[in-house]
Amino acid sequence: MREHDPHGLLGPASSRIYDFSIGGKDNYASDREVALQAVETFPAARLLPRENRKFMRRAVRYLLEAGVRQFLDVGCGLPGKGNVHQIVHGVDPAAPVVYVDHDPVAVIHYQALLHAVPAATAVHADARAPRGILEHPEVTALIDFDRPVGVLMFSVLSHLLDEEDPDATVGAFREAMAPGGHLALCDFTDENLTPAERAAGEDLARRTGVPVTFRSRTRIADYFAGMDLAEPGLVYAPEWRPDRPYEPPTGWLLGGVAGKR
Repeated sequence: MREHDPHGLLGPASSRIYDFSIGGKDNYASDREVALQAVETFPAARLLPRENRKFMRRAVRYLLEAGVRQFLDVGCGLPGKGNVHQIVHGVDPAAPVVYVDHDPVAVIHYQALLHAVPAATAVHADARAPRGILEHPEVTALIDFDRPVGVLMFSVLSHLLDEEDPDATVGAFREAMAPGGHLALCDFTDENLTPAERAAGEDLARRTGVPVTFRSRTRIADYFAGMDLAEPGLVYAPEWRPDRPYEPPTGWLLGGVAGKR
């Protein structure tokens, strides 16, 4: 039986695949099929959402401690437990938070969650068109780019192909930041992929239509060009300022946080 799909989006989407991977229910059969194929191909994929989510929470807490009081979450995906605005508003209920995603389903779910939260909103926009985000009226209504802002990009740039120029995307946000602004980023690295795993990943992307680009540590470090990386630098996600004992990292996700001089 065909699933009810009020938005006509039965094709797989990275935000909904991630939602299924963290135990969410806002996903379709096509999303679940891709997630299960990924785990079958790469057993470590089962742990990646947990690594990413925990890094996000620690990074946001670090930014709050650094005095950042406005946040732009680019490629937010679907809501889960412990969302950015909940962490932020636990410290400062007036701090603005804007979620951005190209998946309208993700945006609709956040908008429903935020209907009674005046300091937060969600907008439908694409990371591949950063000016459209930076100049979006709902973004500029809450975010003052003349003051420090925390730009969050968690497992989003890996879904941009090289020809879609993820470096230009990050560069646009770096340029828009005032001094004291921060970039928090977590993404897939290829430094531990065997040739067989690389080939299997490329085959999975072709079959499912959901691209995931693994990049070198150097490429990921370049996203922070001209910024000062906070200690311990660019490291495997679980190793970035852990607040409790952690499982050995998968070695697939690198994370870092950097401030603009």
